[in-house]
Amino acid sequence: MGGLRMTAFRPRLVPTLFTVPGVLILIALGIWQVERLHWKEGLIAQRDAAIAAAPVAPPQTLAEARAGQFRHVAAEGAFRNDKELFLAASSEGGGSGYQVLTPLKMNDGRTLFVNRGFIPLELKDRARREAGEPSGTVHIVGLLRVPPAEKPSFFLPDNRPDLNLWFWVDLPAMARAAGIADPAPFYIDADKTANPGGWPKGGVTLLELPNDHLQYAITWFSLAIALIVIYVLYHRPEPPLDARPR
Repeated sequence: MGGLRMTAFRPRLVPTLFTVPGVLILIALGIWQVERLHWKEGLIAQRDAAIAAAPVAPPQTLAEARAGQFRHVAAEGAFRNDKELFLAASSEGGGSGYQVLTPLKMNDGRTLFVNRGFIPLELKDRARREAGEPSGTVHIVGLLRVPPAEKPSFFLPDNRPDLNLWFWVDLPAMARAAGIADPAPFYIDADKTANPGGWPKGGVTLLELPNDHLQYAITWFSLAIALIVIYVLYHRPEPPLDARPR
């Protein structure tokens, strides 16, 4: 029976001190990603429901706008085309250009900024797209948007009001630059309804939300399992000398 004798499993201190916290951290990261997955799925469902809902009138307050973000709204009024603002952007094909934000003086007296859509760089001059500069009352349908409270990313350049060049939507600063008093604290992204002359091209809202949390969770849990396997294999006892093949 001596040939069947096995050495007892004896965990070593240093590998154990490394492995146990590592496994716990990896499992915690996996659980966190599962929680994020459920949160993201709820957010996607909420956004899909808002987009599918029938258009409503523009909200009265910022709180109402936040509750109804990405819902279609319909507004009527007159564009202040001479107050256009230009948000640096690229087309779906990667071409450089701008998104045109234009104040809309609504029939109820309020002013609402409308992101009318994308134009290429060479059409920044309004004289080159006169057909798309409507006068008189217009009817606009678009998605309700709430601007960020501050610059969304450290990597974004600062806005340049002096050049009428914007890298993120800062409605208070935009209103000051355009000479617009007390605009609505939200804006709308115009839908894909074609404008005369073809420009601007609406429907610029990015609606897809990335949802990779399941893959991340699987990765963290897999790493935890791999670390456990490595730990066990590291401590696998060597067979006694008299049990080794000769």
